[in-house]
Amino acid sequence: MTTFKRTDSGDTDFQNLVALLDKDLAIRDGTEHAFYNQFNKIDMIRNAIVCYADGKPVGCGAFKRYDDSSVEIKRMYVLPEYRGKSVGLSVVNELEQWAKELHYATCILETGKRQPEAIRLYQKAGYIQIENFGQYKNVENSVCMKKILPA
Repeated sequence: MTTFKRTDSGDTDFQNLVALLDKDLAIRDGTEHAFYNQFNKIDMIRNAIVCYADGKPVGCGAFKRYDDSSVEIKRMYVLPEYRGKSVGLSVVNELEQWAKELHYATCILETGKRQPEAIRLYQKAGYIQIENFGQYKNVENSVCMKKILPA
């Protein structure tokens, strides 16, 4: 059975999953990892989701306020053995629902060209590619996406 917990960056299960995410990204991003890592600190995240399968933490995601009407999806990760089982899509859906409850209208995110499975996940969830925003503006490896949340 799959369950979700709304939490924040102080949650141990969230922290443990993010540590695994950072290890994976360090390998994928190589020398660019330090650049991305500076934007991925989790100490101030107030909106995090942990997904549990039969009581085991198997996936996570978070968002932070980007502007008055938008949040930025961050720190998405699913354990390798649970990928392809809609865990990531479920986490995205839970994050979007929470953002809507807080009266946000849009979700944006940044992922990388070296994470093709993440790009496919977000496309499946209805995200479209947009011009790179903020600190990712001139970063060739970055792929920025957006979804307007249904009313």
